[in-house]
Amino acid sequence: MFDPPLDPELIPAPGRLPERVLYSTGARLGGHGLGSSSFEGAMGSHQLGRLGLAVAYGNAQSVIPRRLIRTVACHPVRCLSWIDRAAGFDAARKAVDLIAAGALARGGFDLFHGWSGDAFASLVEARRRGVPSMIEIPTWHRDKGRRKPFATLSNRQQREFVSRHPWRGWRQRCTIDRPRILAEYELVDLLLLQSRRAAESFIDSGVPEHKLWYVGRGVDPRRFHPAASPPDLFRLVFVGDLIERKGVHHLLRAWRSLALKDAELVLVGTVPAAMRPLLAEFGGPDVRTPGFQPDIVPMLQSAAAFVFPSECEGTAKATLEAAACGLPLISTREAGDAVIDQVNGLQVPANDPDALAAAIEHLHHHPERLPEMGRQSRQRVLERFTWDHYRTRVLHACAHLQRR
Repeated sequence: MFDPPLDPELIPAPGRLPERVLYSTGARLGGHGLGSSSFEGAMGSHQLGRLGLAVAYGNAQSVIPRRLIRTVACHPVRCLSWIDRAAGFDAARKAVDLIAAGALARGGFDLFHGWSGDAFASLVEARRRGVPSMIEIPTWHRDKGRRKPFATLSNRQQREFVSRHPWRGWRQRCTIDRPRILAEYELVDLLLLQSRRAAESFIDSGVPEHKLWYVGRGVDPRRFHPAASPPDLFRLVFVGDLIERKGVHHLLRAWRSLALKDAELVLVGTVPAAMRPLLAEFGGPDVRTPGFQPDIVPMLQSAAAFVFPSECEGTAKATLEAAACGLPLISTREAGDAVIDQVNGLQVPANDPDALAAAIEHLHHHPERLPEMGRQSRQRVLERFTWDHYRTRVLHACAHLQRR
């Protein structure tokens, strides 16, 4: 598995890079979540004058000139979101893909850079025209490291339903299904991955290692920085979707089992209906749920430590943001590469509430360890996980494809 230089100054020489890159993403450039990574990925080529066109779901930034961007903001397919939000979003991602494929068909591009789930038609066209291609994977292999038939029974049943009921099957036709994503893995030249554990899921699923390239993820350490003073109590913060995949149900049970004194758990994120019974059972005055916060810096700066016991991520952006704020981390290997056990936090097994409780209890009972762990967290970000590091890795991937 390739791991190019980390020094953000070590960008490839201009002669080793493609002249004109077509970038495509089903996210909103500069928006929340994947929108921030999408923007930084496009910026890598734009800063060197190599971005020919960026096709995106929407545009929420002003650094890349509007003349270089095409979106589906006014596309008729966006009307589907009024009927069914999930199907409408998938349909819009397919529209992004078709626009990018059309641009490739017209010629003039030396490399295609897209995202998994948003790139099937583009990759077909890139293969047809001999244009090198790479796509970013926001999480793990679609099959999570398990080897499965290309078409499962559920896939066949969905396709049969659409063929028998063309009008009632409109939602299935909009959906980006598993075979489409698996086909992208076959068509693309290089898969850009966010963590070591994500890479293992591809290798375990039979993808050859030479198709994998580690890019990690980034954070802005100027925006995310440590607080001026320590918190007033042991406040443990989680930021993300409050869902079981991210281990929130285990976290609530572990926290209640400890009954810590002078301690508080803060769960930042929208509370779905499925989580409300657990909050009612395991919550209390020492558990706060402030909901979604557009600016999480104050929340992170008020914390003594950060917890993220996810069972599956590419790299959880929130762990890097917390690390940049100088917080010790309690996390899983499945959540990404931010934590080094006993150095900048504690690494726990996924889906293990007892181990999670023990880690929380350890940090609560050993406050003397927190300052040094927090310092190590920020140092790890500064050395490996800024957006400059991420863009450098992406540019080295471009140069690697250019040499092939």
